[in-house]
Amino acid sequence: MSRAMLYKGYTRKILRVNLTEARVSTEELPNGQLRKYIGGAGLAARMLYDELCSGIDPFSPENKVLFLAGPLAGTIAPTGSRIGVYTKSPLTGGFFHSSAGGHFAPELKYAGYDGVMIEGASRRPVYLFVSNDRAELRDASRVWGERTDATQQWLKGDIGDEAAQLAVIGPAGERLVRFANVVAGCRALGRGGIGAVLGAKKFKGIAVRGRGKLAVHDMEGTLKLSHEIMQIMRGNPSTGQILPWFGTPVLVNANNSLGVFGSRNWQKETFEGALGLSAETMRQKIVVRDKACFACPVKCSKYSVVTTGPFEGRTVEGPEYENIFALGSMCGIDSIEAVAAAERECDDLGMDAIETGVSIAFAMENFEKGNLTAKDTDGLELAFGKTELLLPLIHKIGMRQGFGDLLAEGVKRTADKIGKGSEAFAMQNKGMTFAGHSARGLPGFALGYATGPRGGSHHDSRPTGERTGMVSRNTIEGKGVYTAKVNHLMIFTDSMILCHLAEAIWGPLEIQPIVVDILNKVTGMDVTVAEAELTAERIWNVIRAFAVREGMRRKDDTLPRRFLIEPIPDGPSKGMVISEEMLEKMKDDYYEFRGWDKATGIPTPERLLRLDLPDIAEDMKKILSQEQER
Repeated sequence: MSRAMLYKGYTRKILRVNLTEARVSTEELPNGQLRKYIGGAGLAARMLYDELCSGIDPFSPENKVLFLAGPLAGTIAPTGSRIGVYTKSPLTGGFFHSSAGGHFAPELKYAGYDGVMIEGASRRPVYLFVSNDRAELRDASRVWGERTDATQQWLKGDIGDEAAQLAVIGPAGERLVRFANVVAGCRALGRGGIGAVLGAKKFKGIAVRGRGKLAVHDMEGTLKLSHEIMQIMRGNPSTGQILPWFGTPVLVNANNSLGVFGSRNWQKETFEGALGLSAETMRQKIVVRDKACFACPVKCSKYSVVTTGPFEGRTVEGPEYENIFALGSMCGIDSIEAVAAAERECDDLGMDAIETGVSIAFAMENFEKGNLTAKDTDGLELAFGKTELLLPLIHKIGMRQGFGDLLAEGVKRTADKIGKGSEAFAMQNKGMTFAGHSARGLPGFALGYATGPRGGSHHDSRPTGERTGMVSRNTIEGKGVYTAKVNHLMIFTDSMILCHLAEAIWGPLEIQPIVVDILNKVTGMDVTVAEAELTAERIWNVIRAFAVREGMRRKDDTLPRRFLIEPIPDGPSKGMVISEEMLEKMKDDYYEFRGWDKATGIPTPERLLRLDLPDIAEDMKKILSQEQER
């Protein structure tokens, strides 16, 4: 098949929104770029590497935010209709990507676009209205300061269409909380502060309505393969039974039983109150119905309502496992009702629940150790297990009020401000906190945490292989290659913007033929698994080069001191730790496999040339030369 053909599935158009000039224009996406970077995280990394100068302030008008729908969005291909958002993160300083399900991405494709680039900064609050190949900026002064739910309701009224799909920021984004997110419907695109970047631009969000059609390359083949994938998903215990009934909270008991469930700011990795947070308890107490994303049979999302107690009347789509971990066990709280209310408060304020919960847990441990007093915390007596603290602290963070203003800077900056040795238990890497899967008990995953471009993200690497026993967690041998292969699976599926919860189908250890087969059927590409691996490696190196340009080196590929020097104190994983010697050995193996300079962690020009990145090879050659002259 000729590679000069125009690939299907894509609209091959993006909107470029210049807020400084209040101008919206349309650009074509080059066919060659789609083949080379696929879409999603891959295409965004290349575009932002080219368009952003190193060293810019993430809150400056020079930063840009890119919304992208993947090549499968809007088709019947299962789990392929997610929206991705990309920027230079104010939390980590590096390239950041996040995706969410729901229905926003298909609507954008039906309106005629693969994506939207937001650049510059507006003098007044605005939002973008996209409708059937038409786009315009509109005044958003009426909802500046409003919460995300109220904002979405007002926007639907303003455009006169209840069927519109929306992606908005809340008060946390407007106040530049460094982990403010974007809320699309009931789904959050979070962790890296994308919402704060939009807040700095006075951009409230996007409303999109589309009534167009999408063409696929092989309709019969797409239908047949999509049906086969659906059948595989229904027949797999994870995607066919466990996730549809329990959702991601099933991991509460699973991780607690393995002894890798962080509690009390990772002082422990079991939680005596896990039953109160479990999927079984959640299903019994608050779940009302199951919800699914566009073209997905799993229905893993849970619409929940608290019907009794102090949080009665609170509703939320969730809570998901990671938020149960962060707002629950990390804070010593065992009430699923309290966690549901706390997650909803985070969603309404427009800020990431993981970062919020871990920040609160960090503050609690500092109070416990005497590093903070009630004088520092607006009179609040912080302590693990005090459910009544959650909502007031979340509100303070989202509104940057009092003590919340410090926590709104993220755990790393908060530790720098507090000092007193608190850096050792600031549970973050590169500025972003660790998600609810252990580094100490899963060495390959620990390497993924350490080397991941987003810091503590559980989606740069994955815990699944070691957590389920497919890969031994009792050795560090081979973990360099293992982690790199999982990186490639993650970034390739993030470029297609597939759901990682279907990793039982798409992986979970390396790129599988079924992934490239569905891409080829929809687009008309003829990608092989070997080529997909090369594409994934190319994308991973573009993202690493972005980080290197911002000053990241080998020393930044690390873990918090707690994970390096404190063995897990009790439970099934008692005694496990990732010593510095273990981590450095795994990093050597990882860099060697990747063809990166071992002394600095910088991709070598030779490897970049093999990946068809000659311009980036020149950039890294200059930086390497400067490093060697020091």
